[in-house]
Amino acid sequence: MVTPFTTDGALDTAAAAALADRLVAEGHDGLVVSGTTGESPTTSDEEKDRLLRAVLEAVGDRASVVAGVGTNDTAHTCELARAAEKAGAAGLLVVTPYYSKPPQPALLHHFRTAADATGLPVMLYDIPGRSGVAIDTETLVRVAEHDRVVAVKDAKGDLTATSWVMARTELAYYSGEDALNLALLAHGASGVVSVVGHVAGRQYRQLVDAVDAGDLGTARAVHTRLLPAVRAIMNRTQGVVAAKAALQLTGALATRTTRPPLLEATPEEVALLRTDLDAAALLPGPPQDT
Repeated sequence: MVTPFTTDGALDTAAAAALADRLVAEGHDGLVVSGTTGESPTTSDEEKDRLLRAVLEAVGDRASVVAGVGTNDTAHTCELARAAEKAGAAGLLVVTPYYSKPPQPALLHHFRTAADATGLPVMLYDIPGRSGVAIDTETLVRVAEHDRVVAVKDAKGDLTATSWVMARTELAYYSGEDALNLALLAHGASGVVSVVGHVAGRQYRQLVDAVDAGDLGTARAVHTRLLPAVRAIMNRTQGVVAAKAALQLTGALATRTTRPPLLEATPEEVALLRTDLDAAALLPGPPQDT
């Protein structure tokens, strides 16, 4: 879930609560707050805590709220994990430590230490394009031995490697790359942790349900219909920037403000976004002001 800000860049917990409520109403059975899409590198620990509590209060028991706590500092990750547990999070998202490019034994130690910090279930986030290092298959198999490491958000883009891990462990896999949602679900993923889902929650719910029911024809049709939206949000500019602009276009957010180094979508980018969202049938009403 994106983190809403006011036009002057302040955390907007009221807007976050309203957005969380809307997303759950549109078919999401879980929300991740303070992930990469939540601009976690530019929010303080205090803001992360306020955001998490606001979302938890808004959705109650209607959805599981997972807190992004991963950093490239193991001790800080554990601090954030304990704070999230205290606030009432249902689980933790722990990304591969970025920039440092730790070797595989160090990754294993980091993930085990984070999992030991609380009693909450942990979803690992494998995204080498941002972290600089992939979680190797053998590392995933070994860390899966930890009772609280239960899932992976997969943005590795390696379906063969993912299939091997699913075959050798009981880890629940979630697609972390919207272009590959159908492919990963067909390979056995449990669901999706989506950016495009901000404006296509009902459609992705239909996609997951169709795959679960063995109705690949319906699943392919939904996948194809959403291709323009995936292009609009994930390829034309940075995902957070596009997601916030898309939410503004659909009336779910009043502003599309981001925090530097990210800059909000330009009018030209919004115009392209509107065209693509309309092609994906995600703008049922008249275009919103930009």
